[in-house]
Amino acid sequence: MKTLALALFSLLICTTVDAQDKRLKGIDKELNKILETTNAAGFAVAVVEGDKIIYAKGFGYRDYENKVPADANTLFAIGSSTKAFTSSILGLLREDDKLSFDDNPRKYIPELEFYNNDLNNNLIIKDLMRHSSGIPRHDGSWYFFPTHDKDSLIMRLKYQEPFTGIRQQWYYNNFGFLIQGVIAEKITGKSWEDNIRDHFFKPLGMNRSNATIAEMKASSNAAFGYELKENGSIRKMDYYDIAAMSPAGSINSSVNDMSKWITLWLQNGKFNDEQILSENYIKEAMSAQMVMGGGVPDEKFPDIHFSSYGYGWMMQSYKGHYRVEHGGNIDGFSASVAFYPTDNIGIVVLANQNGSSVPSLARNTIADRMLDEERTDWVGRYAENLEKSKKAQEDAKNDSKTANVKNTKPSHIKQDYTGSYENKGYGKFEVIVENDTMFTQLNTKRQYLHHFHYDTFELIDVVDGKVDTTGIGQSLKITFNTNDAGDISEAKISIEPTVDAITFDRTPNTIDVDTKTLESYTGAYELAGTEIKVYTKEETLYLFVAGQPEYELVATAKHKFSFKALDGFKVEFLESEDGQINQLKAIQPNGIFTATRKKE
Repeated sequence: MKTLALALFSLLICTTVDAQDKRLKGIDKELNKILETTNAAGFAVAVVEGDKIIYAKGFGYRDYENKVPADANTLFAIGSSTKAFTSSILGLLREDDKLSFDDNPRKYIPELEFYNNDLNNNLIIKDLMRHSSGIPRHDGSWYFFPTHDKDSLIMRLKYQEPFTGIRQQWYYNNFGFLIQGVIAEKITGKSWEDNIRDHFFKPLGMNRSNATIAEMKASSNAAFGYELKENGSIRKMDYYDIAAMSPAGSINSSVNDMSKWITLWLQNGKFNDEQILSENYIKEAMSAQMVMGGGVPDEKFPDIHFSSYGYGWMMQSYKGHYRVEHGGNIDGFSASVAFYPTDNIGIVVLANQNGSSVPSLARNTIADRMLDEERTDWVGRYAENLEKSKKAQEDAKNDSKTANVKNTKPSHIKQDYTGSYENKGYGKFEVIVENDTMFTQLNTKRQYLHHFHYDTFELIDVVDGKVDTTGIGQSLKITFNTNDAGDISEAKISIEPTVDAITFDRTPNTIDVDTKTLESYTGAYELAGTEIKVYTKEETLYLFVAGQPEYELVATAKHKFSFKALDGFKVEFLESEDGQINQLKAIQPNGIFTATRKKE
């Protein structure tokens, strides 16, 4: 009953406001057209002028299957629109003389190490805030290999290769905001989540907002996320738990709550006459700190130009008006939080559609009215670009088919690819075989390995126990390589486009071997006058050759062992006709050698 009352209250406000503000007359019709054209499940919009919400309304559904409407209080994941919150915590700490933006982040996180000494010695906190570290996104590291341990995620940075020098080029990097969040944790002794609640949610009265998926799931009036399939169907997506990467994008909020955040920025850091953020920080954060990229204005829109980044905000000229904005995307949700400081106008759009154009379409449609500019047919432009995009995607599919070398086959049997694959800058996954089919296994997520050509496979999603065949021909690819001994030794995946394919080293699957069986291998073997000793210690098999260290052997299959510390070296024990072990076959990069067991 309380939820219904809130929804009715919001509707009454919207209806009254819409009727009073001539600039927004008929806006509902245009926003509904956006909903229809994009085939979105739903979205919500709020418009702020000065310190007042002048329009707030939901469109479509927060729960598409059950046709539960979205409203101005519906919670959506805001994704990277979280970033301005995270940098603002550091703004508060600087105001209290707890840090300087010119400090090296390792001053506050001594265990933090980067890929090289240039980064270790010369990176400053400001580089993390404006994306000028020279380290690419490496988003696969946290997205595909999530963890709730921020320190564990921080440790991966040591193995993540930069693609250019510090302050050479702007390049978006979520890890920079993770580091900011951890710096704040180290200084305050509180979690990033608690810092956000204490410094912003509570003083701004953002009472419905939260910072974790667990809270989102437990909340009333929370939207589910959806994606639009190629056939036009709307499919529900699981919530994605961003976990330890929370400072880069874990906030869930409503347009009513986010309007309060926008008000804070329009009022130079004040809210209800209380100075929450300093005016100096406000001006600095929404000023150009790094040029995002080159290029000239669009011929159709010569007055939409320049692109720069502040601290968790992007700046652009929109039809001659200074716009401060940050979007957000996470599984099933898209967002845009924008304000025009010289016009005292703010617009927030939150949608439950994956990778959606809805936020920018709704934002620009409303902005044209509020800024009294010529109204662009943004929906028509979207439809035109959509057709071009579909053609480009079709061409890309055809190119992929052309690149495919037909009538090839893998170099090994499926079982030879199984094992654990690990990269220290990313994480670990398994390759398994079930019912003669290869899959990757990462936590609870499984992907089908569809043969592309040679030793290259496509990673195809498995949804509700079924292979999603729509991904074949356009999915991420994985290539397996062999070592000198002919074993599958690594897998390479082009996850990060600015650097070489990421290499994951293989560790073969091991099997348990009972003590009696291990003892059957022990003894002395002779190879061209050289004695090879095999023995057990504490239920582990070892091999020893005079003048060399002892080698621990790890069982990988019946009678087959790998050297634990040497890649490409393995041994196989051979049985005689009477079932006795009588030979040892040493398989090495430089050849295969057979030693005969010496009689006792």
